[in-house]
Amino acid sequence: MKYTQLGRTGLKVSRLVLGTMNFGPQTDEANSHSIMDAAHEAGINFFDTANVYGWGENKGRTEEIIGSWFAQGGGRREKTVLATKVYGNMGTDSPVWPNDDLLSALNIRRAVDASLKRLRTDHIDLYQFHHVDRATPWEEIWQAMDVLVQQGKILYVGSSNHAGWDIAKANETARRRGSYGLVSEQCLYNLAERRAEMEVIPAARDYGLGVIPWSPLHGGLLGGAIRKESEGGAARSSSGRSADALNSTTVRGQVQAYEDLLDKHGLEPGETALAWLLTRPGVTGPIVGPRTADQLASAVRATELTLDEELLRSLDEIFPGPGPSPEAFAW
Repeated sequence: MKYTQLGRTGLKVSRLVLGTMNFGPQTDEANSHSIMDAAHEAGINFFDTANVYGWGENKGRTEEIIGSWFAQGGGRREKTVLATKVYGNMGTDSPVWPNDDLLSALNIRRAVDASLKRLRTDHIDLYQFHHVDRATPWEEIWQAMDVLVQQGKILYVGSSNHAGWDIAKANETARRRGSYGLVSEQCLYNLAERRAEMEVIPAARDYGLGVIPWSPLHGGLLGGAIRKESEGGAARSSSGRSADALNSTTVRGQVQAYEDLLDKHGLEPGETALAWLLTRPGVTGPIVGPRTADQLASAVRATELTLDEELLRSLDEIFPGPGPSPEAFAW
């Protein structure tokens, strides 16, 4: 496994990030533990989760599964760079009770303590804002995060699903306060969805944030969707993005061209999509969310792939990027 530093920090993380969203809803506790053990065996030290994972009435279940794995000892917690998120509503009342979500200082304080309890740890390495809170000023958010750093409950702060200007506003506010600011941005980014290249990734790079792409296979679309369809399997994902996208003639044509190209080179679609992200400037590592050990092994193989310039140009022709801003939308 190769490692890199997370943005401008001195923190060393693996070039693959283990996503845990399936732990609980689709993968039971025992198999989730096995996948995490296998990830460590492969050298993956960066695990990503969120307080709401488990979803519905089981919100928090994924953090609990990770916590029970840490509790087994054997250096599991010490070897793991642990990232989780705050923002989503964790309340059980209907209608939603005020202050059970978003990024108020009150909710941040409650949420971090609840996550620490579920995770059975005394600190979170990377605490991420799951989304932008348009109602809470950054001054309040940074005051709350600085307190958590001082208390030793968190080490670094990251964002997720933020626009480029949100990143700029957040880090300029942090600079005025003398806070360290955001060190990472977790965004939707893959061969089929490259809008992040316009402003999000340039902003992240300029401010020294590591970029952590989620949905690197675009909901299964880039994982051999047409091939699986022809073999009788459903081109499906938890989000339905793959099946829905293939209903578009344009998208189907792109995916067919993609799979035909990789067939010529003897490459697997899913592994190639991950390997492509690893060539992109500013990318720390994509989040992979395996439901089985075999899916994890496939993701690890992607780190060993070298994509030559000719293949990279061909991929750009099939899935062209938007280009930089403002040229992408102004010229």
